[in-house]
Amino acid sequence: MKAVLVTGASGFIGRAACAELERRGWRVVRGVRENGSLERGWPMQGIDAVVHLAGIAHQLHGQDVEAAYHEMNCAATERLARAAAQAGVTRFVFMSSIKVNGERTAIDRPFTSRDVPNPQDRYARSKLLAEQALGGVASETGLECVVIRPPLVYGPGVKANFLRLLRLVRTGIPLPFASIENRRSLLYVGNLVDLIAVCLTHPAALTAPLLASDEQVLSTPQLVKEIAGAMRRGIVLLPFPSRLLPPKLAESLVVDSASSRALVGWQPPFTVQAGLANTVAEMNG
Repeated sequence: MKAVLVTGASGFIGRAACAELERRGWRVVRGVRENGSLERGWPMQGIDAVVHLAGIAHQLHGQDVEAAYHEMNCAATERLARAAAQAGVTRFVFMSSIKVNGERTAIDRPFTSRDVPNPQDRYARSKLLAEQALGGVASETGLECVVIRPPLVYGPGVKANFLRLLRLVRTGIPLPFASIENRRSLLYVGNLVDLIAVCLTHPAALTAPLLASDEQVLSTPQLVKEIAGAMRRGIVLLPFPSRLLPPKLAESLVVDSASSRALVGWQPPFTVQAGLANTVAEMNG
């Protein structure tokens, strides 16, 4: 039985990844942060692969924010990868972000793995620097480093903006989204952990950053209607100027994951409808 260390194992994606990898026969070692450190105290002996999910994803405020992002998302990642290489770990799967590509796309020009990176904030820059640091570790040590860039991930246990949207739809109040004409790619957590499992062994996963998304791309009004349908509720959408709404609701962010899927022979096992149904069921439970 091969062993995999999953960092950030207590998080939203981490819990799902551990359960899926155990289901597939991996011996999972759960890594959680100790004393603020992302890489100290985690056993590497006998570990065959690392899935590195830990890091800072939320917005930080105050002084030295850039340094905090760099330390937790980049420097700690590089130290962990070097420790893994020294311990004889074969493969290192790193969870980056589509924000490395940028914050938005034209409605008809999706992000691809061939794009020149265009990170717009401290978080995205720290993820790009981590990717580059892993490239250096791979060249120096032979550690097989895989990079996954997901868009917004949803599923049972999701937090932040997606949870707020779910709660808003559940109220049944009319929402001012009818005038939005956009397209947004999302990724159900069940699809993401399925891809992680593929990336732990597939030789072609090392070739380029892997862009992942559900197959169906939705506009914000379509997403709200799908959520309402999963909740078995009616929903009323009212016209309202899109320019006055938060950009994350009104702008497009489309991911072309077709080349990445073809590269590793991956097909998302869950539809958007199934993913939303599972997400809503967990809320109701």
